[in-house]
Amino acid sequence: MIEREIERMVDLVDPGVNRIHNMSVDEARSRVARGSPGEVREIDGSFALVARDGEAVRLARSLDRPLRYFLAKRSEGPALVASDRIDAIHAYLEKERLSGQFHPTYTRMVPAHHVVLVRLVGCPDPDAGYTRFFRPAHGTGPADTGDLGRDYVGALAREITTWLESLPGSEPIGVCFSGGVDSGAVFLVTYHLLGRLGMNPGRLKAFTLSLGGGADLEQARRFLRALDLELFLEPVEADPGTLDPFEAVRVTEDYKPLDVECAAVALALCRGIRDRYPEWRFLLDGDGGDENLKDYPIEENPELTIVSVVNNPLLYQEGWGVGRMKHSLTYSGGHSRSYTRTYAPAKRFGFEGFSPFTRPSVIEAAEAIPFAALSQGDHERLYALKGEIVSKGVEALTGWRMPVFPKRRFQRGALPVGELPRRFPFEEADYRMHLLSQYS
Repeated sequence: MIEREIERMVDLVDPGVNRIHNMSVDEARSRVARGSPGEVREIDGSFALVARDGEAVRLARSLDRPLRYFLAKRSEGPALVASDRIDAIHAYLEKERLSGQFHPTYTRMVPAHHVVLVRLVGCPDPDAGYTRFFRPAHGTGPADTGDLGRDYVGALAREITTWLESLPGSEPIGVCFSGGVDSGAVFLVTYHLLGRLGMNPGRLKAFTLSLGGGADLEQARRFLRALDLELFLEPVEADPGTLDPFEAVRVTEDYKPLDVECAAVALALCRGIRDRYPEWRFLLDGDGGDENLKDYPIEENPELTIVSVVNNPLLYQEGWGVGRMKHSLTYSGGHSRSYTRTYAPAKRFGFEGFSPFTRPSVIEAAEAIPFAALSQGDHERLYALKGEIVSKGVEALTGWRMPVFPKRRFQRGALPVGELPRRFPFEEADYRMHLLSQYS
């Protein structure tokens, strides 16, 4: 009887994806099982947790750890199967001779910042329940960009400090570095903190991908040269002909073109680092900085206006939100969905990645920024805020005047100008079809 009960909840999540700083994984899982949003909010770190309390299964994750589940029917009763990957769920169902029930669109992604409740009560499958455990205040900060920068970069520094102190003292640390605002801030704050904490700054490298002459490598050199830190730069050069968008679809298990492009380029970077350093484990990156400070071209998305962007809390982090018409149950929304473009390539090559911009305390500092008042309805003013706020915060913390360059997507900066359409000539429908073909 006990064995059959255990089998009704199958947790395929690799325990190694959890890096929790203030409690054991067992304690964190117990908090998820109880379902109290306040208790789950106190879990500090990266996690993807599944817990059972009788017929109730609860799941919760941080923004930087994907978590999916599928509810299968057995003669003994329903079985919930959870994993960070769709293909792992499918493989388990095949082994149990339950794959005839499976379709990838029947899987569900746990939205970040929510506890999801599924009850194992039989047919028909019940709707999941969602309880938010992270609800930051919106637009409550000062109108002074210097003060905002100190708050934002101060939160960033605290998260990087906690992460650094959790690592083995001799492990090298790589920063996926383009010289842009986000990776620049992560690199400079990390370098500063290594010195302040009495750790060896020589553990640090700035890895910059170059696929045949992209602009990022020169930008990275200019950034570090301006601060006399160019010795930390390590270019990772690769043949653009090796980019495979369909490999990126398989690795991320998603089909949105911008994320597929980004993931394909991330795979090239991770492959290059791994070939050079077989034992390297830890990578920092700046994914999430654009979402936090709303630095995306609104003009490219017909669904958005500047009013919707500045007035909807967590829009870029979570999409339109749980319970909305545009919320995908299979993929969640916003950065909650798209972080697989960073997570999955790193995991594919055996790295443990970390972006401090995904941490609730950093998002909380970003959400406090009064974007509407500061931008006054002006798109260009909104886009300029990120560089202004972050650079002032970095200078207040480190004393360095951080170079600020115009925003450029990772995939555009790694490739020569005009090369991106040639390497990625496909439509969303092509990527979606390829993903579904894995299970046909």
